[in-house]
Amino acid sequence: MFLLHPPQVRELEVFTTMPEHFRRRERSVWADANRGGIITDSFLEGPVFDSAGHLYVTDIPWGRIFRIDPQGAWSLVAEYDGEPNGMKFMDAGTLLITDYKNGLVRLDVATGVITPYLERRNSERFKGVNDLVFDADGNLYFTDQGQSGLHDPSGRLYRLRPSGQLDLLLANVPSPNGVALSPDGRVLYLAVTRGNCVWRVPLLPDGSVAKVGQFFTSHGPSGPDGLAVDATGRLLVANPGLGYVWVLNHRAEPEQVLRGVPGSSTTNLAFGGEGGTTLYVTDSTHGQVLRLAMDVPGLPLHGLRAQGPT
Repeated sequence: MFLLHPPQVRELEVFTTMPEHFRRRERSVWADANRGGIITDSFLEGPVFDSAGHLYVTDIPWGRIFRIDPQGAWSLVAEYDGEPNGMKFMDAGTLLITDYKNGLVRLDVATGVITPYLERRNSERFKGVNDLVFDADGNLYFTDQGQSGLHDPSGRLYRLRPSGQLDLLLANVPSPNGVALSPDGRVLYLAVTRGNCVWRVPLLPDGSVAKVGQFFTSHGPSGPDGLAVDATGRLLVANPGLGYVWVLNHRAEPEQVLRGVPGSSTTNLAFGGEGGTTLYVTDSTHGQVLRLAMDVPGLPLHGLRAQGPT
């Protein structure tokens, strides 16, 4: 990759670390399958902020959702039989969660109650859903990753319309992961973890996609994971294998490289804080959240505008 100017390198700082009493230092089925059997006391993902400035994160292997207040204090919101990953607010009190075991589920943040939202497609279980994003019209885009990869490029990208109609947009992705939308909503960015890249998916007026291409190519042992877009349209890419967050311009050139603490696994990211100008990043290796003040705010996130599945 030829760059006219080398990217600015900045260091992420530790915002908060999971308290010891929440850590589970024991074997889990998820870690046996995804971490080579290594004891994994937590694996944080899915950061998202509520309107009061609280940060919510998932803990995949132990089926937990945590709330972190602006001072960095942790509280347990829910614990259930699942493997929650990505989250977005449907409305002020309801989180929609992509759960590897259970499909799409809802969380009432006031009560901690989990209920099914979309468990199957045409009576067939999903491969293992991963991340999600709403557009301005209430359409939900979500990835179905499972154990797909270059050996099995069968991961899927879906759109769930507010009417409940489910559209299969892509079925040939080697490990679809994070999703984010351009400011005008006409392009979807798709992290392709095992392909070590990000795809650019044009969303056409008739609801189809075409001319899907590779937007950005990374390197290292584990490729792009969570994605976010800022108010200027730059794409931010969490890369856990490198412990980086790439900040890419419209040409996919890295303008900044945000480096995590040594040994970190930067899995996902969200904008928060005053004015939405602070970037928060889950570091799953250490069970902590990193952060950094940015020069522009993140793009506001949308919720559900009409009733979908029940």
